[in-house]
Amino acid sequence: QAQLVESGGGLVQTGGSLRLSCAASGRTFSGYIMAWFRQAQGKEREFVGGIHWNRISTYYSDSVKGRFAISRDNAKNIVYLQMNSLKPEDTAVYYCAADSRTWRAAITPTPSAFDSWGQGTQVTVSS
Repeated sequence: QAQLVESGGGLVQTGGSLRLSCAASGRTFSGYIMAWFRQAQGKEREFVGGIHWNRISTYYSDSVKGRFAISRDNAKNIVYLQMNSLKPEDTAVYYCAADSRTWRAAITPTPSAFDSWGQGTQVTVSS
């Protein structure tokens, strides 16, 4: 399993932007599928987006498609979540997740597909 540490959360106004970072341990980070999930108060954890180990393939939930973008820097073992045009409904704790079973074929948008999790970072969007 990998150890993950998120950063970059905070308070932003509607329409603003934030960039979250997730630093990962592990010598085989380049082979992990990485993802971001979020959990709003009183709700289940939901998939936000994921990025394949090939650094090209990405997959987003409909609620964030066109506003959020995931990227990764395999040299630094970091994955990013750029969030633009933020809305109050984006308010949640955001979690970085890794599937450390290297070279998996596809991004699976469910929590059970990921074996490593960060501690979460709070994002609050004010109206």
